[in-house]
Amino acid sequence: MYNILICDDDKDIVNALKIYLQNPDYRLFEAYNGAEAVEMTQKEEFHLILLDIMMPQMDGITAMARIRENYNMPIILLTAKSEDQDKILGLNIGADDYITKPFNPLEVAARVGSQLRRYTKLGSGAVSNSILTVGSIELNSDTRTVTVDGNEVSLTPKEFEILKLLMKEPGKVFSPKEIYRKVWCEDALSAGDNTVAVHIRHIREKIEITPNDPRYIKVIFGQGYKIEKGRN
Repeated sequence: MYNILICDDDKDIVNALKIYLQNPDYRLFEAYNGAEAVEMTQKEEFHLILLDIMMPQMDGITAMARIRENYNMPIILLTAKSEDQDKILGLNIGADDYITKPFNPLEVAARVGSQLRRYTKLGSGAVSNSILTVGSIELNSDTRTVTVDGNEVSLTPKEFEILKLLMKEPGKVFSPKEIYRKVWCEDALSAGDNTVAVHIRHIREKIEITPNDPRYIKVIFGQGYKIEKGRN
């Protein structure tokens, strides 16, 4: 599964690109200015970014420079025909490609696919293992399924993402605010802690034999939640 961030201040363009890039292998995220794009890269791992140049609050060139300080995923600039100088500047400071508006849907899909293949072939963007296992729990990111002792359990999308987050780093304690930020992709409001607690309770009811005495998901009082390593 590839995580792709689409960033443009025009919501119609974002929606059009989401249609062009409909693919079971792509998980699409949205941002509407450069500052949002930079912030989202700090919360989620992306394998490719489509980034408009002319945006409010922070333009695409500045956002790309910030992102390039820490990450090397492919960045494709979205440009207007009149922005030739910006295209050149963008390519010089780290863009991998650009697509000129108005878009050709086939070209968008082809350029995105080409950059992803190149990135993963070079080894810089190896997609994380799609199957995570902790004890008798197996989570498959490609099929979006979870099994416990070989029996499939049904999780909501948010429950799935919370369990995936915990299973990626067994033993690590995640605070409720951190879980909310990573799964909901926004800062926790006053109700954020309770929202996470409710989802954790529902996950336990589905994966634990005795939810009130869990083998896997543990509460670390005053700190947050973790999944135990190697429980069988």
